[in-house]
Amino acid sequence: MIFRILMVFFKSKKAPKLSMFDTGSVSMRATLTDIDFAGHINNGMYFSIFDLGRFDLMFRSGVWDILRKKKWTPVVQCETITFRKSVELGKKFSQETRLLGLDEKCIYFEQRIVVDGEIYARAYIATRMTSKKGAVSNEEIMQAVGLEVPADRVVPQWLHDWRENGALPGSRKPAPHNWLG
Repeated sequence: MIFRILMVFFKSKKAPKLSMFDTGSVSMRATLTDIDFAGHINNGMYFSIFDLGRFDLMFRSGVWDILRKKKWTPVVQCETITFRKSVELGKKFSQETRLLGLDEKCIYFEQRIVVDGEIYARAYIATRMTSKKGAVSNEEIMQAVGLEVPADRVVPQWLHDWRENGALPGSRKPAPHNWLG
């Protein structure tokens, strides 16, 4: 995956600039390192592919440079995916990324795998920024990158509920391993 992220980084230097509120698109092909014994992209690999899409959007919008200067690191807080069709070895596809909006804790993305104009998989990802001091507030992030969320970007209530209901305790709180009966 490190080679792919480097490719995305270098291609982003020549690609048209984007705003964080534009839709990013990365053209790809399913390779041997993506597939499993069933001959299609492994379900876990999709999340790594989606990382590439979010990085492409950050690179092309200039946000990555700001994050690096501030020594902030993007992390995934919660993610979910739905599969519709399999992407098989050698198949060309695009990975589409759109920032949906944010709430008091997370920045939400919708990401898709698209083949010939058709959605094969779709994921929703809630992300945060961290620093050595802990989580960075979205207010501080938006101020640093000089962005304001457009009025048409509203995170659906079910995504807020999904993140809240699936959240683990914060990293500074205990999270004992006990199976529920």
